Amino acid sequence: MSSPKLGFCGLGLMGAPIASRLLQAGHHVQVWNRSLDKTRPLLEKGATLAASPRDMAMQCEVVFTCLTDQSAVESTVLGQDGLAQGNALKLLIDHSSMSPDTTREFAQRLHTKCGARWIDAPVSGGTPGATAGTLAIMAGGDVEDIESVRPLMQAYASNITRIGRVGAGQLAKLCNQTIVATTLSAIAESICLCMDNGIDASVLRSALAGGWADSILLQIFVPRMTGAVESSIGAIQTMLKDVDNVARAAQLAGTPMPVLSAVQQRFRIAVARGLGGEDMSRIVYAVSDPHHVND
Repeated sequence: MSSPKLGFCGLGLMGAPIASRLLQAGHHVQVWNRSLDKTRPLLEKGATLAASPRDMAMQCEVVFTCLTDQSAVESTVLGQDGLAQGNALKLLIDHSSMSPDTTREFAQRLHTKCGARWIDAPVSGGTPGATAGTLAIMAGGDVEDIESVRPLMQAYASNITRIGRVGAGQLAKLCNQTIVATTLSAIAESICLCMDNGIDASVLRSALAGGWADSILLQIFVPRMTGAVESSIGAIQTMLKDVDNVARAAQLAGTPMPVLSAVQQRFRIAVARGLGGEDMSRIVYAVSDPHHVND
């Protein structure tokens, strides 16, 4: 597939920097987003605007999607004015996070409707990784399809791994989110343990650096959990959506995950406290009172 016309649907925290990287790499990118204002920064960088997903799929052979949840993906791809209504679309690369079984269902429906094939390609690395072009991509789909778009994905990812058939990429992302959510919960508990013992928890970042407990998450989230957060790098409710999908996959497979179940409850507590839209670092408030953390 040489020099395909590219489309991009979903210009949120992750989608916008990914689309920007494609433009920086010299690709012509057509964009669409439910809220029009989010397209403007990309249009200023040289993207063109599609009137609808259907309009995009009438012109673009390869379309990327990076949407908030299963409902948004279904509407954008399979809705009345969705991508499946276009006749130019050959390959869809979905960077959204959904359950593996839903992904396989959507992929089959897309192929039945218009013949296009699906690559599920959830990402890890957050907005910093998207901006720097260092994301990790866990891809599910045919080998030939993934290899044909690898040069495109290399504009924003430094690690692209085919996991298996369609849906396998989503399963790998669930493994990733299991580790991330569990680690964030453990960091939050450790911070509160320090504070309850009269210790400045911010020292954990340097004190544990280089040891077995050190990690990218520790280095990023100790300052965010113990200080001010200027901008969000991911919402609690988004992580809960992924954790719920992990629990669903575990139930279907018969995999015991008692630690994940406890973490799921903590994220549900955070949402119940009105923190769903807050940055993931605010999970610390599901362990301790906000005023106590800020003391």
